[in-house]
Amino acid sequence: MIDVYYKDYIVQRVIMAGKFTIENNATVRETANYIGVSRTTIHNDLKKRLPRINYSLYKEVNNILQKNKKERHIRGGNATREKYKKLNKEVEAS
Repeated sequence: MIDVYYKDYIVQRVIMAGKFTIENNATVRETANYIGVSRTTIHNDLKKRLPRINYSLYKEVNNILQKNKKERHIRGGNATREKYKKLNKEVEAS
């Protein structure tokens, strides 16, 4: 039961974001790109609104968000490594 009134389109967006995150093991950024709203909006949807709308869905989503938070330093390191590999290949090619 929803204890706060949200407009229907917000409830639909929040549930869609939660399901997308679970089905695709997605990050907040990936979910925001899929839904077409900002990362801040998705973060607020998943952390503040979803527990009030569907707590069981929230628990699953929160597990994914916590896992992503633990892994983000690894993702950042990999992205930097790939960036410099690409730059080195361009320099060698010229």
